[in-house]
Amino acid sequence: MQRRQFMHALALGASVLIPVGRSAWAATGTAPTQKKLIVVMLRGAVDGLNVVAPVADANYLRLRPTIGLALPGMENGALDLDGYFGLHPALAALQPLWAENKLAFVHASGSPDSTRSHFDAQDYMESGTPGRKSTQDGWMNRLVATLPGAATSSRALSIGPVMPRILSGPAAAINLPNGAAATRATILDKKDIGAAFDQLYGSNERFGRAYQDGKTAHQEVMAAAAMAAEADKSNPADRGAPLPNGFPDDAARLALLMRNDPNIQVAFVDLGGWDTHAGQGAGRGQLANRLQPLGQGLATLATRLGPLFDDTTIVVMSEFGRTARENGNGGTDHGHGNVMWVIGGAVNGGKVYGDWQGVGDSALNEGRDLPVTTDFRLVLAQIAERHMRLGDPQLRKIFPNMPQRGAAFQLIRA
Repeated sequence: MQRRQFMHALALGASVLIPVGRSAWAATGTAPTQKKLIVVMLRGAVDGLNVVAPVADANYLRLRPTIGLALPGMENGALDLDGYFGLHPALAALQPLWAENKLAFVHASGSPDSTRSHFDAQDYMESGTPGRKSTQDGWMNRLVATLPGAATSSRALSIGPVMPRILSGPAAAINLPNGAAATRATILDKKDIGAAFDQLYGSNERFGRAYQDGKTAHQEVMAAAAMAAEADKSNPADRGAPLPNGFPDDAARLALLMRNDPNIQVAFVDLGGWDTHAGQGAGRGQLANRLQPLGQGLATLATRLGPLFDDTTIVVMSEFGRTARENGNGGTDHGHGNVMWVIGGAVNGGKVYGDWQGVGDSALNEGRDLPVTTDFRLVLAQIAERHMRLGDPQLRKIFPNMPQRGAAFQLIRA
């Protein structure tokens, strides 16, 4: 960061890069910690420049005359964050977390790989090895394998249609479908059919362990779901009505599952629909319609976790950002740098972190989008270190070939 940029960051109240000693944060002993990590992946490349918009930069509206957010206080205006950056108004549900210093952003972050292919970029974000397609497992699976304490079948949980790349690997993980179907009994819960499968696979030399792990995890999650259902009945104000959109409902269910099953330590949710090439809108429109339930769901997750929120960090990320200039269809195209969101009880929030260089023409990557000035792995590694209490040997396994940090944002408080 040059001196001019450093002084600019101070003027905006942005956090300055400071040294962090990694070894001081490592957990001691082999007992499992109570720390939890939830990752939300926005597939399709969300427009970070309208999520956390540099509304005080005159170049912003010059580049986005029809889709840019107005200044705070104006119609379709952003929600003020620090006098320079503004939050998309559809994310108003997250304002209390920002005010409580439990929400932070890391701008101009992402993968150092230059691809603008959704498939490749998502693969790199999930494997944790940008530019290397040969990686077989996902970084969250490697994270699970390095956590202290005895492994449990339900330690890692995913909510979505299929097991995601990020949790693929040898460590046990369970996948649940979205919506109410996630906790419905399956055909294997029928006694006769379950017994037949036990006989078929229970003692199988190749598949027996995986089958038993999956069965145990399913039973644990179903038991937690039953407890969650009883908890829902105890709140008469809800009157049995589900939250209005898919993610808020899944977020509420995930929070209750994690509260009722202490073995669940990491969770993953992915959401689609962020590829806004046309008709993106500004304060209202296509992007706003997607951000509103996302923000509501994250706020619900934070609230429903209850006391567990103090021991939980939630990360929201996307494969890459979008172009700084709007296109001729009122949308944005595939870009590079983006913004990561970090939420949690121990997050050093109320700040926009990152080596922010503005959106002037000379600052743009290839003259079209934000550069990546913070590698996404550095953000995740700090969370793994300071929140999950992992040391250097574990971090090297989770993120092999990660660039040397030297300095890091202080995202997580002591």
